[in-house]
Amino acid sequence: MIPKLYSFWRSSAAFRVRIALNLKGIDYEIIPVHLGKNGGEQLSESYSNKNANRLVPLYETDEIKIHQSLAIIEYLEELQPHPALLPKIAIDRSWVRSIAMDISSDIHPINNLRVLRYLIRKLGISSEAKDEWYAHWIQVGLASLEKQLSADSRVGKFAYGNQPGLIDVCLIPQIFNALSAKVDLSPYPTLMRIFHECMQLPAFINASWEKQIDAEGLNPVTPPQK
Repeated sequence: MIPKLYSFWRSSAAFRVRIALNLKGIDYEIIPVHLGKNGGEQLSESYSNKNANRLVPLYETDEIKIHQSLAIIEYLEELQPHPALLPKIAIDRSWVRSIAMDISSDIHPINNLRVLRYLIRKLGISSEAKDEWYAHWIQVGLASLEKQLSADSRVGKFAYGNQPGLIDVCLIPQIFNALSAKVDLSPYPTLMRIFHECMQLPAFINASWEKQIDAEGLNPVTPPQK
């Protein structure tokens, strides 16, 4: 059985896993789960029976089901170690994981779709205030990443050395979100340099929004020129 990835085209977490699968050269089938239609297909009984947290992504084979993007990526890393997404040196692995978690645990969750919907539908926040919330937390997070990556000698062509890895897998979806939200990214030259390097690679291009079978309309992201 070809592994199935339950995914939504604009989901940052699913985007990460698509990149990782592509970098590993692992074939997979996308099963679209629309996070907006019919009140959110992730909330349906059929999907929640598969994934009790009712989020995407979900990685499924005949033998296993794994949710949470970083858990899936760590599984893929153990299943197929080459090309490696994590460094061989223990302290560097910890550093890479910490930066990846800055994105996946600190920036992304408070700008997640269900959080934004709650702000509007339950707390009565205006669309303008919601957009301000969104941009604020992206800017806070990216400023921290820029400070860390611009000053670290382990950064090379990519976030760690000269091969794409876990940080890049997490960073690129977040940059897509920032571009879509029209956040000014000029204060983050290191991040944007890495973004442009990654977006030359088929693994990242083919995982991107506009390449997905469930993509809607034209790609809203227009990356600035180098």
